[in-house]
Amino acid sequence: MLWLLAHNNERSLGHGSVAREVWRLYFHWYGVLSHGAFPAHDTLWQYPPGAGAVLLAPGLVPELSYFQAFVALTLATDALVTAVLARAGRRPGRTLLGAALWTGGLPLLLHLPLARYDVEVTAFAVLSLLALQRSTRACGALAALGALVKVWPALVLLGLERGRPTRRAWLTAALTGTVTLAVFVVSFRNPLAFLRQQGGRGVQIESLGGTALSLARHAGWPGTSRYQYGAIELVGPHVHAVATASLALTAAAFALLLVWRIRARHWTPATPYDAALSAALLFTVTSRVISPQYMIWLLGLAAVCLTSRHTTQRPVAALVLAATALSAVAYPAFYAEVVHCTWTGCLLMLARNGLLATAAVLSLTRLWRATRRREDTAGVRMTAVRQVARPRMPAAPGSLRSDRG
Repeated sequence: MLWLLAHNNERSLGHGSVAREVWRLYFHWYGVLSHGAFPAHDTLWQYPPGAGAVLLAPGLVPELSYFQAFVALTLATDALVTAVLARAGRRPGRTLLGAALWTGGLPLLLHLPLARYDVEVTAFAVLSLLALQRSTRACGALAALGALVKVWPALVLLGLERGRPTRRAWLTAALTGTVTLAVFVVSFRNPLAFLRQQGGRGVQIESLGGTALSLARHAGWPGTSRYQYGAIELVGPHVHAVATASLALTAAAFALLLVWRIRARHWTPATPYDAALSAALLFTVTSRVISPQYMIWLLGLAAVCLTSRHTTQRPVAALVLAATALSAVAYPAFYAEVVHCTWTGCLLMLARNGLLATAAVLSLTRLWRATRRREDTAGVRMTAVRQVARPRMPAAPGSLRSDRG
């Protein structure tokens, strides 16, 4: 990955577009943040205030340029995630498949993970889930910190088993998030400016809705693609309707996850891991934006699932790996084809998003069955036990005649 980053200017690697985000955009934001303010009037700033801390961190590394320090910190975070997954995999009842998936899966995205801060975000989610066995408070605190960097790590708390430990984790997350947000409000100007920019986002060309609109161009749809809000988005008739439908599907996915949680009765040690991956997949496929770096999140959560022998998500992890490989083919290698909505670009995105949609449906289905199966089986067994153990009462005299009849 480092070798690819060093040859970032090659045509097949995106003509320098992958690394440009760090040394141009992130470094620009670093300059604004270092003066005590968030980039309030920058339409590209669409991240919670915790992202500011991640972008300021490279400035604390001495004797390195901002770009070098950013990559060094990303590599250190990658090493931390690998070490934690490997340690978790050595425990009784666990497996090293999680560490193997992370180590072998991340390079499928080429050098992209080293030039985005999603590895750091994923680290919060991974550490939060793996801390659950030792401390529910640590689990909640890490999830809250991750949510302040990019909102999705809050999803890891969705699958915690009902009861006092879960309430403790959620309460710790709420307190940690509130206190940390208060620190940002006191220390920086405009910490919530990202909310205004998020509301204006449209349909990115790599999203599920974007794939549908790209295919529609071959059927006569008059829309086109345009760079705005930091991504290539589709503009034209019905785009707003597609964006609204995506938001509605995200709300429906959240409601479905709540129904699962209410109806779930059986938890294994892997259930919180499986639920986190399922939730992240559902929110990814219904998003208006499915950037290739989103695959880093899914790889991290899939790796956590594979540390447990009780996981139901092994086939889902295989689909995530395949989708990750296709993401790297689409960006940066064939991104021009995707942007211009050629048949090659459309088929690439259709395959990638089809794999993600299949993984999301399969993930939730397997999670749902696993958390209901034991209850149903136990009910059948208890009914059989009661029938066998029920004492036989002597029959009334009149009943013998009716039985013969």
